[in-house]
Amino acid sequence: MEKNKYSKTINCCLLGYVVQAIINNYVPLLFVTFNRDFGVSLEKISLIITINFIVQMSADLISSKFIDKIGYRVAVVAAHFCSFAGMLLLALLPNVMDPYVGLVISTVVCALGGGLIEVIISPIVEACPSDNKAAHMSLLHSFYCWGHVAVVLVSTVFFAVLGTDKWHILAAVWAILPLLNGIAFCRVPILTLTEEGKSTPLSQLVKTKTFWAFIVIMVCAGACELSVSQWASAFAEAGLGVSKTVGDLAGPMAFAVLMGGSRIFYSRMGDKINIEKYLVICSALCLFSYLLIALSPYKFLSLVGCGICGFAVGVMWPGSYSMAAARLPRGGAAMFALLALAGDTGCAVGPGLVGTVSELFSGDLKKGILSVAIFPAVMLFSSIAYERKSRK
Repeated sequence: MEKNKYSKTINCCLLGYVVQAIINNYVPLLFVTFNRDFGVSLEKISLIITINFIVQMSADLISSKFIDKIGYRVAVVAAHFCSFAGMLLLALLPNVMDPYVGLVISTVVCALGGGLIEVIISPIVEACPSDNKAAHMSLLHSFYCWGHVAVVLVSTVFFAVLGTDKWHILAAVWAILPLLNGIAFCRVPILTLTEEGKSTPLSQLVKTKTFWAFIVIMVCAGACELSVSQWASAFAEAGLGVSKTVGDLAGPMAFAVLMGGSRIFYSRMGDKINIEKYLVICSALCLFSYLLIALSPYKFLSLVGCGICGFAVGVMWPGSYSMAAARLPRGGAAMFALLALAGDTGCAVGPGLVGTVSELFSGDLKKGILSVAIFPAVMLFSSIAYERKSRK
């Protein structure tokens, strides 16, 4: 009965990750459109990505200090209303002012909502009564993937029927979900992690070597995931020369489907899998996918690489969260905030580097993706070191 009481809370959290998927993945579908219609360079587009995640990182850092004081409910409702406002501004501002300035303003507002969602949703789910919290955590993060799939699929159909010039209308439609979910969060029951025991002070947490191991892993996880997913549409359309419809379906949607499948697989089999060893395998597979995307002379194999990358990165973020929650059970919301900060750092640096390096090589996105293969390489060596230490 106690668990059923919180089923609506978990459902709202699942939708919260769909909201974050909308924030992070709708605009990247329009990179080529912005470049063509507004004259925004790839370097400026990469700056939009960087701004998005820098603001999310700032939200992560600041919220680690006040989120336990204002309460989970206030934070999660504010996150959704910021997301709603940001998507609405995205639909309006680029058409009434300098397009690039309008994109930056709407990105900042959206990012505030996305940053708070990243920080607050995971501890809300972790605090809900459950027999298998790791499975719930992986299921939660899989909904980010299904949200990503929905964004790509619905947007692709919309653009095919009405044209990409109507993108601002779809942005306003996407704004409806965070508004409704924010209202729902005003009513559902919410527990907090601090009720289970006193949280470890931040000053003590940052002195723990295990905590810093997770920080490194999270930075690499964020970079590994977003470096490909943020540029998959533009890479398929401009880099491989396929149509936008084919590019979006074969690039970002294939990535998201396989990433979601990976997370569903882990949510079902997590109790039978050694997560440390599995993370090593997935890191190696991720590195292989990056090299396949960047070095393959065949378009088809590059697109296959995008899908492989999606499966490989699927376990990285939720798996790291689950390991951290198990190894540092009193970390509380502050720990999740700092882990999200680390992940968002990777999310900002990775895609930003892809855009910057690509611009240096006359828009060659393969060169940009090759430059960030360092992140799955570091992820591989870090996860090997952590697995060996855990075994000892």
